[in-house]
Amino acid sequence: MAVAHATTGPWRAAAGVGAVVGAAALGVDLVTGHWSTSILAGPVGWALFFFFLVGTVGGQLRRDTGDRRLRRWADAHPWQSALPAAGALLVLNTVALTLLGGSGLFGALLFSLLPAGVLLLVAGVVGSVKAARRG
Repeated sequence: MAVAHATTGPWRAAAGVGAVVGAAALGVDLVTGHWSTSILAGPVGWALFFFFLVGTVGGQLRRDTGDRRLRRWADAHPWQSALPAAGALLVLNTVALTLLGGSGLFGALLFSLLPAGVLLLVAGVVGSVKAARRG
């Protein structure tokens, strides 16, 4: 059910926000002169975080999803409905940091726990507040 609910988010808008944030982060790195082989790791991480944040929170706040049962389940389980996005962010950010940032797998995994945890926290709180206001 959590994965099915994750598909209801505004993923096109999330892709746009992620691309803008990633491009802005890359621009800041280029302007400030942080030139290195890992110049893409930070912007990719920011882009992934905002992509999943907008998609997940937007999916929880949307009311026009087609399946009422899915909406009711997500309202009853706000933390579980945020888990697929947090898990995907954890995996993709770990891969990006490992391949682009030159970090080892263990270091990249530890560093990726923070944004995934923040995403889970924000999406869970938004879903809990939404459910409390409806109930």
